[in-house]
Amino acid sequence: MAVEEHLNNTEKRGAYSLALLFALRMAGLFMLMPVLAVYGQQLTDFSPLWVGIAIGAYGLTQALFQIPMGWLSDRFGRKPIIFIGLSLFVLGSVVAALAESIHGVALGRALQGMGAIASTVMALAADLSRETQRAKVMAFIGVSIGLSFAASLVLGPVISAFLGLSGLFWLIAGLAVLAMLVVQFVVPNAEVKAPSGEVSVNLRQMLGLLRNPQLLRLDWGVFSLHLVMTALFVVMPLRLVNAGLAPAHHWQVYLPAVLVSFVLMVPLLIISAKRNQQRGYFIFAICLLLLANALLFVDFQSVGLLGLVLAIFFIGFNYLEASLPALISTLAPPGNKGAALGVFSTSQFLGAFIGGSSAGALYMAGGMHAVSLFSIAVLLIWLLVSLGMRAQAGIKNYSLAISSSQQPAHLLAKLQVLPGVVEAVVIAQDNTVYLKVKTKEFELARALDLLSAA
Repeated sequence: MAVEEHLNNTEKRGAYSLALLFALRMAGLFMLMPVLAVYGQQLTDFSPLWVGIAIGAYGLTQALFQIPMGWLSDRFGRKPIIFIGLSLFVLGSVVAALAESIHGVALGRALQGMGAIASTVMALAADLSRETQRAKVMAFIGVSIGLSFAASLVLGPVISAFLGLSGLFWLIAGLAVLAMLVVQFVVPNAEVKAPSGEVSVNLRQMLGLLRNPQLLRLDWGVFSLHLVMTALFVVMPLRLVNAGLAPAHHWQVYLPAVLVSFVLMVPLLIISAKRNQQRGYFIFAICLLLLANALLFVDFQSVGLLGLVLAIFFIGFNYLEASLPALISTLAPPGNKGAALGVFSTSQFLGAFIGGSSAGALYMAGGMHAVSLFSIAVLLIWLLVSLGMRAQAGIKNYSLAISSSQQPAHLLAKLQVLPGVVEAVVIAQDNTVYLKVKTKEFELARALDLLSAA
């Protein structure tokens, strides 16, 4: 049958379960951010330098391991790699919980980062959704991360006051174990068949990904997005303090701004998809980020106005955070979604690392305005780069019913040899096959005949 206008059961289950997976894993990380510098003072060998190293160690190892984990997921499957990544995350959390020095916490954080599963989870989300519905699935995941972030700003200091830093790390380990149960029992399975020779990534294919101008535009985009987000949070807490809001109450500004942005961001995603104007809305979202940073040149002394700036920023941020993974998975070569999303996630974590470190140096050298100017320069480059974005033409998606008695591997092998088939995914639980095809070469009647015969 033709592509549906709404999420089907598999896409809904995939969206909700993967969003829950991300929320459980990210909640612990976000809860740690506002408390490590305070409660870390109880550790031996404490220094601000090592606090920075402990925070940055996670991002550094995340950046280093995203691509290898993405490669492995292309070859051995998504779920096994997700389990390995979550196991490393649990190990790192336990090491940090048992640590008595800041050095031990830094080691635990580095081990946590080695469980780099962001690219693999995004690739699984792509496997479980049709391209026409992928932005909605990614939006669910993006919303879960944002809500997790907002809730963690509130819960982190409260929980740490009762459990301490060690207890917080034990809680983070427990959340990761719960995430493993979600993967095992809630997340749907997907069997993917890509063209022969494209499942394992070699040097030539990797260089091809790095030379693809459309993919590079998106990699630069996520690098820029997380750079300016991290830079913003270097100076925004100071602005709120200057406006008279105590640090313990900053969540009262962050939480409403994030929630309001979600309410306004979702209609933008829906309208852009219905009108097939993703490029225009994408550029509009970058302009919102530019507007927010331009407004920060004004020395606001009003908490309400700063909240408005944050809301403007997060509308653009959340729209782009949801759109970028969907675009990268659509443009990635069949069989290499994991590798392409690995490059994408690496760019994201490098952007966060460089944004934070650069903003700190710029703030010391030139104040808050220097940070805003730096962010505006990065966003202007991104805006110019994004003008060259092109939609993928000549590709169509089908969702077809199959019999429960058909063997997925046997069926995938037959579908893959049909002319024009770019990628095939079987969702056995729902007796459904997704086909990504070249419209000029593919004949739907032949696929239906094959399914009937099988």
